[in-house]
Amino acid sequence: MLADKSKLAALLAHLNINYDVIEHPALHSSLAADELMVERPGTRLKNLFLRDNEGKKHFLVITAHDKQLDLKSLAKYQGLSRLGFASDERLARFLKVAPGCVSMLALMNDKQNDVTLWLDQDIWFGDLFHCHPFENTQTWLLKKADLDAFFATTGHQPKVVFLPAR
Repeated sequence: MLADKSKLAALLAHLNINYDVIEHPALHSSLAADELMVERPGTRLKNLFLRDNEGKKHFLVITAHDKQLDLKSLAKYQGLSRLGFASDERLARFLKVAPGCVSMLALMNDKQNDVTLWLDQDIWFGDLFHCHPFENTQTWLLKKADLDAFFATTGHQPKVVFLPAR
């Protein structure tokens, strides 16, 4: 069963986290936003759900919307044999969202802390970040300090890491 956006809104309200909402047509990738010329303040993000070669470790990797990651170099840098994209089934099982709807807010659904969050050191200097609220027809703009409070509540400690580009 996929996640309910109203539960996310209730959690953010409980944490006194305010956010702006931008409605838009369904965006299945960061490139789709470019094609629609959706202009918004803050840092636009690319969200990748990856797994290790054995499928035992899962990673939510957040980087700039226009950065092309070198997964082979990233795996080597992180001491892993290989990284690949996790299946839609794994995405639904671990983060409870559909493809194209993942963001760091989906960590709310990872109750077992099975997913490690890697944030690109090149983007984490910003103060306002774009996040899908479990669906891709809205973008919620959240402040960095509020995201830190959100991570503390979900039990996910982000790892700010170097993410190599191709």
